[in-house]
Amino acid sequence: MKAVSESTWSFQMIIFFMLIFACFLTLILSYNKAYIIKNRALTIIEKYEGVTKESIEIINGFMKEKGYNTTGKCAAGWYGAINLDGDSEKSDGTKKYYYCFKEYNKKNNANNQNNQKGLIYYQIQVFYKFNLPIIGNIAIYNISGETKSFIGADEERRIYQD
Repeated sequence: MKAVSESTWSFQMIIFFMLIFACFLTLILSYNKAYIIKNRALTIIEKYEGVTKESIEIINGFMKEKGYNTTGKCAAGWYGAINLDGDSEKSDGTKKYYYCFKEYNKKNNANNQNNQKGLIYYQIQVFYKFNLPIIGNIAIYNISGETKSFIGADEERRIYQD
């Protein structure tokens, strides 16, 4: 009888550690997918000198290709992608979006005048979820990134600027 109870306890411990390993693996794979998407989006924004119609189309196409479907809340004042068809709006902090971005101005120097083109950079947020098959969604996390500073495209090409 003692051998049976010991083997049952050992079996339960093995199952418990296998579940912990599966949870950890699920979290790592989800994080990796969101990290890749964030880095690609930052690269595209830098390449197209800001958030332009072309850059939004490419970012959305890449997200569709990767099967990205996680949504999360953006901070107020950021722009959020309502869907992956190119529709975005300024966030009020209550709705969920596929990703968020915001443009910031950076002065070239202390004497930057209005007639000089200033440097800009973007911050972007994508979301990933900790989702287990039996339990469901545990939590949603975000990953933030920032582009390098650059001189942006002409204002006619850029969209969603403050």
